[in-house]
Amino acid sequence: MSLARFTEDPPRICRTFLSPTMRAVHRQIEDWMRPLGMTVTLDAAGNLHGLYPGADGAACKLLIGSHLDTVPDAGAYDGILGVMLAISVVESLGGRRLPFAIEVVGFSEEEGVRFGVPFIGSRALVGRLDEELLSRRDSDGISVQEAILSYELKPSEIPAARLSQGVLGYLEFHIEQGPVLENRGFPLGIVEAIAGQTRMELVFTGVANHAGTTPMESRRDALVAAAEWTVAVEKSARDIPGLVATVGALNAKPGATNVIAGQCCATLDIRHASDATRTQSVSAFLHSATEIAKRRGISLTSSTKLVQTATPMDSLFLHEIDAAVSQSGITPYRMISGAGHDAMVLAEKVPAAMVFLRSPGGISHNSRESVLVEDVAKAIECGFHLLNQLAVSPEFQMRANRA
Repeated sequence: MSLARFTEDPPRICRTFLSPTMRAVHRQIEDWMRPLGMTVTLDAAGNLHGLYPGADGAACKLLIGSHLDTVPDAGAYDGILGVMLAISVVESLGGRRLPFAIEVVGFSEEEGVRFGVPFIGSRALVGRLDEELLSRRDSDGISVQEAILSYELKPSEIPAARLSQGVLGYLEFHIEQGPVLENRGFPLGIVEAIAGQTRMELVFTGVANHAGTTPMESRRDALVAAAEWTVAVEKSARDIPGLVATVGALNAKPGATNVIAGQCCATLDIRHASDATRTQSVSAFLHSATEIAKRRGISLTSSTKLVQTATPMDSLFLHEIDAAVSQSGITPYRMISGAGHDAMVLAEKVPAAMVFLRSPGGISHNSRESVLVEDVAKAIECGFHLLNQLAVSPEFQMRANRA
């Protein structure tokens, strides 16, 4: 809640990539990290790092973190709670050193608000902050590279932000952003996988005509075709366990009250933990759109905007988190994340895991977003048990020996 005061749009919470308010966030977090014996640095992509050394100069380290940016008119907890929990878990050690170091990471960007591309922070760690991304511009015409320079950082040093040898894995605490945990009565959830995602755009093209003089049977209404398909998508998605499908936007043209829509652009967002199920569903929805368009005398085109494969979480982490949750007096509950997270990006290079905290009302990306204090306490307890377990785990020690 202290960090919620740092915003570009008071009284609403909004922090975007390397905005001036992010400096205040960095300074405040640094003030909390240093007394715990952490060495604080800022990489060239604007990610904040706090390194808590391991025992006897241990070379290997475990990353724990989340993101510091927000959506417009955000709540106080999405992303930032994961960073605060990471610091709190380190604090719970009371100065004790483990056989591995802990590096708390506050990612500079995850939401994709300023530049229309998410995960700028975590992309830097896996080597995917390339020239194309650096050249992207915001609504004011400022590029990612220029934003980095204005923050007094050096784009030429971005390669140094990549994960080094000896990273044992990445752990992320995050609010669920949905109603599942609350509905089932669990304070914490263990993420088994992050759902794969397909985003598409479909364009239905009919004939624009006068709304008052064109008989109903003579119309080739693009908006009605898109609307019929939207309902078909919802109906079909309800019959496939675990699938979520969303037609999030319909843009009808010319968009006048007294003109039949000659064209309608529709977006489609499909997510599922199984890539096969997601792919089959995409094909089925496209087939449905084709049939509807053909019957109504409408032409149809489609394009794919994003394909993100499902990301399973690391099996060793899952096993250890199950035990840590049990140690905290909670029944372990495994679940799928429908939203994308930095853990999905880090999993490209290192073992990754996530723990969800229940979201009261299932509300997120909203100023009414909240958490329960007792759930936060349980998350810290879970993290404490997890670190102690990993410190004595033969399997984790083998991973350290190989790193």
